[in-house]
Amino acid sequence: MEYIYAALLLNSAGKEISEQNLVNVVKAAGANPDEAMAKSVANSLKGVDIKEIIKNAQNVSVAAPAAQAAPSGGEAKAKKEEAKEEKVSEEEAAGGLASLFG
Repeated sequence: MEYIYAALLLNSAGKEISEQNLVNVVKAAGANPDEAMAKSVANSLKGVDIKEIIKNAQNVSVAAPAAQAAPSGGEAKAKKEEAKEEKVSEEEAAGGLASLFG
């Protein structure tokens, strides 16, 4: 994650996102840099317009999840029946497995 943060920081400062710059930022933050990871991130971000991606990400609207209604008596009963059916099917499946070994 620190390499992504370093890339964002370099982009914000108007600096080139290169392997050496990423290593320098991570080192300055007090972490031990992994040159292979820095190289991978630098290569992955070549030709990528980070400002454009951030701008587009801000425009994406996220729909809030619909609130679930509390189950009424009939729904609760149906759920209990489903649970019983699942138990029976699990027991049957276990019985079927036992026949493989017995």
